[in-house]
Amino acid sequence: MSRHPSMSRHIAKSSAEALTLTPIAITRSCFQDKFGVPRQPGLTRHAWADLIIQSPFDREDAFRGLESCSHLWLTFQFHQAIRAEWRPVVRPPRLGGNRKVGVFASRSPFRPNSLGLSVVCNEGLSRRDGQLILRIREHDLIDGTPILDIKPYLPFADALPDARIGWAESPPHERMPVSFSAEAEQQLAALDASDYPDFRALIEDVVSYDPRPSFRRGREEERIYGAHLYDCNVRFRFTAGHVEVLTIG
Repeated sequence: MSRHPSMSRHIAKSSAEALTLTPIAITRSCFQDKFGVPRQPGLTRHAWADLIIQSPFDREDAFRGLESCSHLWLTFQFHQAIRAEWRPVVRPPRLGGNRKVGVFASRSPFRPNSLGLSVVCNEGLSRRDGQLILRIREHDLIDGTPILDIKPYLPFADALPDARIGWAESPPHERMPVSFSAEAEQQLAALDASDYPDFRALIEDVVSYDPRPSFRRGREEERIYGAHLYDCNVRFRFTAGHVEVLTIG
């Protein structure tokens, strides 16, 4: 006997409401908070992270063949952007923070289910101190981000040269030139490169795209900003058309 349509809808709704997600991995990232994180993966070429694979998924068999994948899709949770209620419209930074679009026409982190999607570089799987770790690069993930799924990026299917989006066709604005104070240079030189991979380039990537709120971008101001990268507080200011890194503490 076939089910009545209303019964099928009820079953589908109940299943959806009962949906639960278990993190596959937890991110250990160079980005310690939201400020300074690139608005899209790939903009920060020198951002490294470790995905700590969680039990019961920490089995090499589950990742067999991953070594052949140069890039990966990650589905994750915007764990620092969870709100009690969702809003139907958002203000994308690319539109200056003034114009509104529908949340489903944007990549805003403030979404009904707080889910994100990023393409990252695969830097290999290893086991350290008993933990299975997937190393990635060119990411936009904050420390502690739960990873909900990992899939290979398929160039023939996922790279669509004719794809378009009306309000964000071009890459972000041009990067600003970056300089380092003498103090910042000394502090940078004192750091162990193995603990802070590509750190100078990472700092340049972060500050050159002007991570300030949209309404402050392009301004010269005395205010000093700080971005937490690894365990360092990188302090910088915008002046005379460029960014000066003041200290790395």
